[in-house]
Amino acid sequence: MIQLEGVGKTYRPGPSAPRGAPPVEALAGVSLHVPAGEAWGVVGPNGAGKSTLLALLLGFLHPTAGTIEIAGDDPRTYVRRQGAAYLPERFGLPPEWSVLAALRALAGLEGLAPGAARGRVDALLDRFELAPHAGKTLGTLSRGLLQRVGLAQALLAERALVVLDEPTEGLDPLWRIRFRALVEELKRAGRTILIASHDLGEVERLADRALLLDAGRVREIMDVGARGDVATYRLELAAEAPSLGDVFPGAVAADPGRPVYLVTAADPAELSRRLAALIDTGGIVAAVAPAAEALEERVRRALGGGERP
Repeated sequence: MIQLEGVGKTYRPGPSAPRGAPPVEALAGVSLHVPAGEAWGVVGPNGAGKSTLLALLLGFLHPTAGTIEIAGDDPRTYVRRQGAAYLPERFGLPPEWSVLAALRALAGLEGLAPGAARGRVDALLDRFELAPHAGKTLGTLSRGLLQRVGLAQALLAERALVVLDEPTEGLDPLWRIRFRALVEELKRAGRTILIASHDLGEVERLADRALLLDAGRVREIMDVGARGDVATYRLELAAEAPSLGDVFPGAVAADPGRPVYLVTAADPAELSRRLAALIDTGGIVAAVAPAAEALEERVRRALGGGERP
């Protein structure tokens, strides 16, 4: 669904920057593949490049290096043709608009016919329990209610790509649980979901994988989602093994630039058999361990104990 190859983004110094200030490198050498129907968390410290990455994927910005494709198109072409469901981190509309008027206006911008727009808006008002607040102006809403309006507007049209920036910000515990159910529903419908968040606990509950950015670079791609009855292991090789994909179908690179992968096996016996097959075909195993460590601890370790994302 989403393919990035060597993507970089550099910003020129702004007018208020000191004379001779160097360009700011927000992203550098980002390569990854996000399959259709998966939910990925985008995590990292402040200034890691998360917002820049989302802006590039939505076509708001152009990369200064590398290529980005979404279903075979560049992001701007894809969004123009297919659209994207998007919740910005700071969702805001004119405060004098009512909830109902805002959603109806946005449904029109999504291209929904008037009758379909009314039906969709009514359904989302019910889904997010906003009907009792439909006549209220946005400026009078609590943070949690406004966030629910933001989620509703992101889902006005059915889009294959869903991009959510800090979607649980302001939601109470009950609505966080309901949001998790919504993400599962979107995944079952085949949507591809990107969730940028500082809440690592929520990312662990919501995402299949977490992309850890640090200083504009991919530090690690972590498998965090449940995979049914299989267990996930972190496999480190002494060198690349051509037979890895045959022995462990679906192996995912976990540390760009190093032969470290996330692999799955139904039980320790299956893992042992697969490792033996890998070794028989010339693979050299340096280390293998369960990958079930809490995401927060994994992120802390990857960042060297630095700032919590």
